[in-house]
Amino acid sequence: MIDLPRTVEFDGRKVIMVDQRRLPEELTFFECESIECVSFAIRNMVVRGAPAIAAAAAFGLALHSTRIGVSDPEGFAREMRRAAELLGSTRPTAYNMFWALERMMRAIEGAGSVEEMRERILREAREIAEEDVRANMAIGEHGRGLIRDGCRIMTICNAGSLATVWLGTATAPLYLARSEGVRFEVYVLETRPLLQGARITAFELRRAGIPVKLIVDGAAGYVISELGVDLIITGADRVLSDGTVFNKIGTYTLSVLAKEHGVPFYVAAPTSTIDARSSREDVRIEMRDPEEVLVVNGRRIAPEGVEVLNPAFDVTPPGNLTGIITERGIVRRPFDEGIRRILSVPR
Repeated sequence: MIDLPRTVEFDGRKVIMVDQRRLPEELTFFECESIECVSFAIRNMVVRGAPAIAAAAAFGLALHSTRIGVSDPEGFAREMRRAAELLGSTRPTAYNMFWALERMMRAIEGAGSVEEMRERILREAREIAEEDVRANMAIGEHGRGLIRDGCRIMTICNAGSLATVWLGTATAPLYLARSEGVRFEVYVLETRPLLQGARITAFELRRAGIPVKLIVDGAAGYVISELGVDLIITGADRVLSDGTVFNKIGTYTLSVLAKEHGVPFYVAAPTSTIDARSSREDVRIEMRDPEEVLVVNGRRIAPEGVEVLNPAFDVTPPGNLTGIITERGIVRRPFDEGIRRILSVPR
């Protein structure tokens, strides 16, 4: 279906991640043998994409559990909490990582020994990764019916295989439709400032044999209004219980264009992305280094003294969405009722 390795794995001694900073020039791996290294990899976007970050954090805790030299369960749990806090401090907006960290810490509750704690942590981390792959396959199954022969699709950033453990969220329906012989093309927004659309999504789709047209972010309106787009699918870094979506900067703008021109706008995300406890005001938008905007290929592109605002994410209101594609089905309006329903289904 796709010729890509798993984005993140754990071999018992190190966490192994596709180094996404090096794409598309080379497909290479970044290996971590400490929790500090995993934290660096998440913060500096060696690994990125909410589900992939969640798996990396889970494997990071599994790795750290093998490095803790204490023999009493209380001291072990205390050190695991410290490691989870370190990971949780890296990127504040994407929800899946916090979901995974909470789940990992719950896994050691009630364990009678440090050895049992380690076994539980490793088992839970591997299950989180496998669940992600299964969820993506199910998202693909639920979403592939949206894609017809001759369809023109648009997406932003990378919600592909490299944003997950494998297969992707927004790309899962594309890959499944392609494997069934459906013919379509995809407009990919380059996604400034780190160009995840150009560097990663275009790389993935071209590797899968899917026709790709790369456009600058500001060309989305022209393409939608003048050339025509049949479907927009994006990923999500956090979805609230009312359907509010936090995703890569530019997603909100794309949703406004879709609403204006009557283009169906879908978000693809596993239920691990749904934050049923927070309100809009609780979520902190990550502000990233101004250098990401000021410097391109080692060259400064703006005058000295220019201030930069570099939010990584924006907020798309539920009124701009057509649906949310999850592993448990497509949620449609009213989103609050639909989200409550799918979250009530046992995993």
